[in-house]
Amino acid sequence: MAKDIKAKIAKGGDFGELAKKHSDCPSGKLGGDIGEFRPGQMVKPFDDVVFKEAVLEVHGPVKTQFGYHLIQTIYRN
Repeated sequence: MAKDIKAKIAKGGDFGELAKKHSDCPSGKLGGDIGEFRPGQMVKPFDDVVFKEAVLEVHGPVKTQFGYHLIQTIYRN
């Protein structure tokens, strides 16, 4: 399912709206926004994408013990 959602985003679908519709995470209600955090505050697979991969691209699916995620880092300080 995550691959299908990623394909919809690639075709112009809105990340936030798709997160609201499909996410099982509480952040889904906020369009997938989990706010700001520092390295080490999230599980390693999540951190690896957020702090090492390109900003503004959708990455994933990324598997963690919480499930599969599509991750889009909006900015990085």
